[in-house]
Amino acid sequence: MEKQEINFFESKCKEVRRLILKEIHSIGKGHYGGSLSIVEVLVLLYNKEMNIDVKNPKMEGRDRLVLSKGHAGPALYAVLADKGYITKEELLTLNKGNTNLPSHCDMNKTNGVDMTTGSLGQGISCAVGMAKASKIKKDNAYIYCIVGDGECDEGEVWEAALAASSFNLNNLIVFVDYNKMQLDGKLEDIIRMDNMDKKWEAFGFFVQNVKDGHDIEEIHEAIEKGKKQNKPVAIILNTVKGKGISLIESAGYKNHSMGLTDEQFKKALEELK
Repeated sequence: MEKQEINFFESKCKEVRRLILKEIHSIGKGHYGGSLSIVEVLVLLYNKEMNIDVKNPKMEGRDRLVLSKGHAGPALYAVLADKGYITKEELLTLNKGNTNLPSHCDMNKTNGVDMTTGSLGQGISCAVGMAKASKIKKDNAYIYCIVGDGECDEGEVWEAALAASSFNLNNLIVFVDYNKMQLDGKLEDIIRMDNMDKKWEAFGFFVQNVKDGHDIEEIHEAIEKGKKQNKPVAIILNTVKGKGISLIESAGYKNHSMGLTDEQFKKALEELK
């Protein structure tokens, strides 16, 4: 990847983080942590990897993104607004009355959202079904899915993984947002998820461990390598919950859902200049 392209993506990620801050602050509090940790992978997917058409969002054979950790909806909304699926002004209606941007993603409300998610574990099951359907239709679509590491507490995640490998779904690429924290604590204090890569390998996936889940080039290389495999792919993204804003990062797992004062909000925006 050329330096100029990397600079473009880094600039784009800062803009998306600014949009996330503005949309969540507009309602007072929300899911900063898990939204900020997946900015790089979303920006890369929607600006380079995915076969999509903003002018034809229901295009047959398009690649699809299933945000299984649906509480990170603000991040997806920000990317969709940046791409033109929705307006940036609409971001300020997040989770308010009559909004088309509910706290968790809803495909029936938001242009560009491919699957309704929120109940953890169910999104990846839908992604497996979509990948299987694509194989049947032979439309060559890739199905991308983002799961949380805390979400991997759910048995349904592993049932879906087993089905994916059994069906040999090499058009399914799963990203694990491995920030080692969940809603009310650290993974090690709730359900340990040591050797996350080995777990996915045991379920028949081709696995890559991205040491810096915020490194655009490293993520890109993992995706390209994954597309050459003949089995489903899991890419473990070692991320920082709340990445990009020091105050939010320092809150640890408490940034899963939090608010900022107006002064803190202004300082956060300044960090993204």
